[in-house]
Amino acid sequence: MTRKRWLVYPHDAARVQDLERTLGVSPVVAQLLLRRQITDPKLAQQFLDPRLSELRDPNALPGMDRAAPLVHRAITDKKKIVVYGDYDADGMTATAILVGCLNRLGGNASYFVPNRLDDGYGLNREAISHLKERGAELLITVDCGIASLDCARHAREIGLPLVITDHHQFGAELPVADAIVHPALPGANYPFHGLCGAAVAFKLAWAVCQQASNATRVNPELRDFLLMALGLAAVGTVCDVVPLVDENRIIVRHGLSSIQTHGCLGLRGLMAVAGLDRRAHLSSEDLAFGIGPRLNAAGRLGQAQLGVELLTSQNQPRVAALAEYLQQLNLSRDSLDRSILLAANKQIKEQFSAEHDPAFVLADRDWHAGVIGIVAGRIAEKTHRPTILISLDPLSAKPAVGSGRSACGLDLYQALHHCRDYLQTFGGHAAAAGLKIEEDQIEPFRQAFCEYVAQHLSSEERLAELQIDVEAPLSQLTLETLRELERLAPFGQSNPRPVLCATQVHLTEVPRRMGSGERHLSMRFIQHGVRMRAVAFGRADWAEHMQDLAHPLDLAFHPVINEFNGHRRVELQLLDWRRSAAAVAMT
Repeated sequence: MTRKRWLVYPHDAARVQDLERTLGVSPVVAQLLLRRQITDPKLAQQFLDPRLSELRDPNALPGMDRAAPLVHRAITDKKKIVVYGDYDADGMTATAILVGCLNRLGGNASYFVPNRLDDGYGLNREAISHLKERGAELLITVDCGIASLDCARHAREIGLPLVITDHHQFGAELPVADAIVHPALPGANYPFHGLCGAAVAFKLAWAVCQQASNATRVNPELRDFLLMALGLAAVGTVCDVVPLVDENRIIVRHGLSSIQTHGCLGLRGLMAVAGLDRRAHLSSEDLAFGIGPRLNAAGRLGQAQLGVELLTSQNQPRVAALAEYLQQLNLSRDSLDRSILLAANKQIKEQFSAEHDPAFVLADRDWHAGVIGIVAGRIAEKTHRPTILISLDPLSAKPAVGSGRSACGLDLYQALHHCRDYLQTFGGHAAAAGLKIEEDQIEPFRQAFCEYVAQHLSSEERLAELQIDVEAPLSQLTLETLRELERLAPFGQSNPRPVLCATQVHLTEVPRRMGSGERHLSMRFIQHGVRMRAVAFGRADWAEHMQDLAHPLDLAFHPVINEFNGHRRVELQLLDWRRSAAAVAMT
């Protein structure tokens, strides 16, 4: 069984006690705040209690001063507006936010979402021409467009006004457009660049509502709409894996609540099929693993327009039918996912070296282009190697399509940019990216990509590591402490769910397999008289190694509250374990 190197973060006891006393929190929460480099009690209080009023004014977003008046004028002039979206959960929620806003304000708005398999990512010349022919008088992109230089020029040439809203990385040249809204525009000084596409769309909707209200504070009807849109923005933020800090933290914290109080019919339909409709409180993980996969399944299988229809429809029977259909698509996606993962692991075993290769570039003719990104992510996470999967065209008539995921902190976008001579197109960001490539260029691209990774990631950096925030005895993990710990939520990118460890813990019984296919483990532990249950998801293989009840173990885990039949108790989600030994201090 593969072992990880444990890195236990060191804490200054005096600083922990000072923050614990000042804030009135448990030692565990005080340590977790310090782990996040939050040392000032005032900033710590703001982190624990982020206020919706702390969202920056939408007009501060770069480019908003041109975009909001232009869009509002198009609404009042009854121009035909088309929102050009993207086919992932971020793009779908962004599209739904903006279309809903424009139509709520009396606009004439529709949407276009490209087909992942036929149209590819971003703006498309043919689609732009088609929309113009069908009467479009203003095109607004969400979650795309910032890198589509040629397509933007084409829109200008055929006389179709263009507003681009995006958050992705741009090149040395910006596209020609009537307005560009982007948190990181050159020359601007917006303090937070981590907004996702849906959050940028939410800010545009907010600014346009202000224009319609002729005031900073919008009327109650528009306020209710913006609260509904905030829930959609939260879904996009979590599912696009942007950092859950600064404004994103506020959007998700309050968006989770607004989904339950002001959620659109589509989100409520997805919650029902995902089994989330009876939850007292939603978490970011509920969005990441319950809502996101069902929306993304539609996009991955070429039916993203159904996801947008679900999120914008006011017809309850239609919403219920669409939610159930997306549920079935997700089951199909899961089946494809498993088969591709098996084939990819087989390819690594037979053709490459999981131990020595710095990265993986895998290709196959039977892999569905809409699913390879998920599998690339799983392989990257398991092997600690940047991974790119490429779907070859069955007839070799079209360029192959690839999707990659980073590992070990490598900037994947920069890696692809370095290898751009082998690629037809590429795009994305540091953690995830896509590409198109001719089949005969795959091997030289593989060599160049692996060489780049080897130069930028040392063999030491490619070792699997587990960073542990706090060492705490089981006796400290009370319900009250866990309630305090949840104030650190929402958890996700740049604010991960805390990882704790406990040492010298004993099994009280042999681990028991459970769940579908008996893929999970249930265990019970005792430490200094405190007993606690633990679950290890997908780690049934540990059972044969955990038979010794006499030898103490060290555990690394997420502490969680399990609610069942009205009872609440603290449990452990086991991440790793080892025979008790001194932990390795983080340097």
